[in-house]
Amino acid sequence: MRRRYFIAGLGSATVALPLTARAQQSERIRRIGALMLYAENNPAGQIRSVVFRQQLEKLGWTVGRNLAIDFHWGLGDDDWIRAAAAQLLARAPDLVLANGGASVRPMQQATRTVPIIFIGGGDPVADGFVQSLAHPGGNVTGFTVLEPSIGPKLLELLKEIAPRVSHVTIMLNPDNISSQRLAASVVAAAQKFAVEVATMPARDPAEIAAALASLAGERGDGLIIPPDPATNAHRNLIVEVAAGHRLPAIYALRSFTAEGGLMSYGVDLPDLFRKAAVYADRILRGEKPGDLPVQTPTKFELVVNFRTAKALGLMVPPALITRADEVIE
Repeated sequence: MRRRYFIAGLGSATVALPLTARAQQSERIRRIGALMLYAENNPAGQIRSVVFRQQLEKLGWTVGRNLAIDFHWGLGDDDWIRAAAAQLLARAPDLVLANGGASVRPMQQATRTVPIIFIGGGDPVADGFVQSLAHPGGNVTGFTVLEPSIGPKLLELLKEIAPRVSHVTIMLNPDNISSQRLAASVVAAAQKFAVEVATMPARDPAEIAAALASLAGERGDGLIIPPDPATNAHRNLIVEVAAGHRLPAIYALRSFTAEGGLMSYGVDLPDLFRKAAVYADRILRGEKPGDLPVQTPTKFELVVNFRTAKALGLMVPPALITRADEVIE
């Protein structure tokens, strides 16, 4: 696994009057540590980090003047995440942004005092991260990326674009409890859409390739990919192999569709990073994370890749095109 650690956002140098320079030097710099479960060169991760910083700038924070942001990029198991959390906390941040459901527990275990804003997961109460959504308590609050309707909606959209699908496989990271909950909601909706649903574990490239190969050549097969940092890291492989096996697939992350996947439906993640920046601003100005309610998803995006649909011999219904937030020609 690859990781890098740096302080983001050193802007271009500016010329200032001595009095202004002295004022800037005397202003306290607040520090945010951001654990990003993306490879550093992942465009989707970079977009989210930029959105987070830009929103903070709109709220009066300037990196290098009154703010520093330490980004820690990478993917790994719980031991890796714990080590990353420790490295971030060693820099004495005023708050931490924990991106990805897998990062929340290790970060919370590492500190019960530093405020934590998470983006990820689906049920932080059941997972023991907060006391309640309305009143989190403790040092943790944040934004969930899954809610109960997403699983059945993924199944509905897959059947809409590929009506002949009769057997759907959910390829998921078995270590991701939120993905397991999403799979359960799809299974519960299977009868309504006249399909059989199965789950298949896959975390690394070998497991992914084997899982997709087992579906090759089976008529009526379709694929659902829940949101997960591990599978997202291998999205190019998933999209390529699914296309090679002519498998209609729907993804919960837009990045898959941008790379050539058939269709995606899920939370507008950059929007959550904007909201996380607003929470960061409020905490840096004195509010307590335990008093800020955990927010559930409200903004979703549907993206259809028209080129991929044509390659699979699928006719995209006009109603689906109309509802799509984006159609990739």
